[in-house]
Amino acid sequence: MEVLRTPEAQFGNLPGYAFAPHYCDVKAEDGTTLRMHYLDEGAPDGEVILCLHGQPSWSFLYRKMIPILIDSGYRVLAPDLVGFGKSDKPASPDDYSYSAHVDWLTQWLEALDLKDITLVCQDWGGLIGLRLVGLYPERFARLVVANTGLPDSTTMPDQMSDMMGMMYPQIPVPSAADVGDAFRAGAPGAFLFWVKYSAENPDFSVRDVFGLLSGIDDDAVLNGYEAPFPDGSYLAGARKFPSLVPLLPHHRAEREKNDAAWKVLAQFDRPVLTAFSDDDPVTRGGDKRFQETIPGAKDLTHVTIKGGGHFLQELQPEAFSRAIIDFMKSTS
Repeated sequence: MEVLRTPEAQFGNLPGYAFAPHYCDVKAEDGTTLRMHYLDEGAPDGEVILCLHGQPSWSFLYRKMIPILIDSGYRVLAPDLVGFGKSDKPASPDDYSYSAHVDWLTQWLEALDLKDITLVCQDWGGLIGLRLVGLYPERFARLVVANTGLPDSTTMPDQMSDMMGMMYPQIPVPSAADVGDAFRAGAPGAFLFWVKYSAENPDFSVRDVFGLLSGIDDDAVLNGYEAPFPDGSYLAGARKFPSLVPLLPHHRAEREKNDAAWKVLAQFDRPVLTAFSDDDPVTRGGDKRFQETIPGAKDLTHVTIKGGGHFLQELQPEAFSRAIIDFMKSTS
């Protein structure tokens, strides 16, 4: 396995990101050692908040929230998934799979031996993090689920998956603007536009993704999100992520693993908060299944983050942080 490591010089002078780096080695299936980067801020003996990012972000996404959370006495950990941030980046798209991401994060979790975790997960942070809850429910004290989902055989039955599999080859390679238009219009198969853009458009751009899904136009911030990717060779993990969402026929095994995770979640009686944005074009409405299925989510007052877009950590960090803090205090 060829592995790339972003030069540290790429991360100089990032706005609001003056955190000490920490590293942990994990193993790929072929035995290759991969270095994962993570942040570990706040009181060492504080309650643990585990913040998981998604596509195509990294721990930089939580830079505005971490100071707020640690000021309330919590210990906040935010890893960079393999392929992102300061973590190592396998160079081939074939090196990445949904299960590989779950395994890498599992190794990290076990190495740090984290317990009594409050999980904060958004985007792919939910797809991976909630699988970990399915594997290690005893390690998690609470869940905060935001702008994410866990596709399984209920949300994506085989017949629908087969139909999407037939649609995908017929979609022309879209631009970032085409993807945005499809999501805003609620077009059937809009997510397939996103998959094809990320995998096949030679002009795929992290900058365009953040503009598309959050409207960010601050150059310093956009440079921060682009920092881990000095050139296109570093983007294999970011470009592959949408293709790993288990929607198509060849993803059946991953949907079945998510079925198993949902069975655990359906018995999870510790507190669960949903905090979805009111204007996320990707996941709007996805909070209902969590609220209705997970015992720990019932009889709680859930939160809708106004104006959070897809990346609510970036657009509404104070509101999201306050929701987490209030939830943790009310369930302690």
